[in-house]
Amino acid sequence: MTSPTALVRKTREIDPMSFLATIGVGRQLMVFVKKQTIYTQGDAADSVFYVQEGKVRLTVVSKAGKEATLGLLSEGEFFGEGSLAGQTVRMGSATAMTDCGLLRIDKKAMMEALRRRHEFSDIFVAYLLARNIRYEEDLVDQLFNSSEKRLARILLLLAHFGKEGVPETVIPRISQETLADMIGTTRSRVSFFMNRFRKLGFVDYGEGGLQVHSSLLNVVLHD
Repeated sequence: MTSPTALVRKTREIDPMSFLATIGVGRQLMVFVKKQTIYTQGDAADSVFYVQEGKVRLTVVSKAGKEATLGLLSEGEFFGEGSLAGQTVRMGSATAMTDCGLLRIDKKAMMEALRRRHEFSDIFVAYLLARNIRYEEDLVDQLFNSSEKRLARILLLLAHFGKEGVPETVIPRISQETLADMIGTTRSRVSFFMNRFRKLGFVDYGEGGLQVHSSLLNVVLHD
């Protein structure tokens, strides 16, 4: 049996798009502009999405009307896969945070691809395993780390630090309310920590957005 580590390594050697392109019918390339709704909580769960370009925000709203951010996704990530596990309606909403290019794959086409294309199935399983690990790390982070460490960690994750060796620019003009929502604190606390990070040279604000430097790791690693 292939180990999760081997599966994750395999995904780095195979381009998922080369497999997604062979699915055939049931696929649709879609373009969404910044802030456009991709789907809404309660909509029919009948497809899976793959992010080709841009960033997507996943949210959920409670019965009391409180909104929570579940995650921010970027190139190479799937979302909406709950439809494959028996969900008939969307449990949350998806919104384009930047201009996005997405591949929409009908549930039937996705299930067929997973059954027939073992390499593609390995890629998808590895993605789900990696994201499950991320959710576990998020839970530990929420339970045991300070809000300052949680903010530093989410900024490093959003910057994709460690994936390519050089951080990319974080989503342009990501709001402090969104960051506060993601780490479970107040906007004023986020503002305080962001000002502190800037003064220490951990982050910079520019026209393109927020630049995160590797030195921010000092906050995460410091006891």
